[in-house]
Amino acid sequence: MIAKTPRPPYYVVIFTSVKKENDSGYEEMAMKMEELAKEQPGYLGFESAREELGISISYWKDLESIKNWKENSEHLIAQETGRKHWYRAYKIRIAKVERDYAYTN
Repeated sequence: MIAKTPRPPYYVVIFTSVKKENDSGYEEMAMKMEELAKEQPGYLGFESAREELGISISYWKDLESIKNWKENSEHLIAQETGRKHWYRAYKIRIAKVERDYAYTN
């Protein structure tokens, strides 16, 4: 599903990852973090594709909202668990969306 976002500007966090072969418990934690993120002030939306290369994109009102999400206590536990058990590698990119457009048929 494509996230519904407000008119720019807003911010995007792009989380790209490569998982280890044994990812037991990953999907449950990913779903829990998605639900928890929705409760955070400044949250605007989420999109994800988790196959060979995982790409999760979350949308935020401002940089302060992103900082607060990164420091959320449950999210900190998920980050540490991911580093120890699920990810071979990951990269996080944060960008300001200045323009967007859409097509719907």
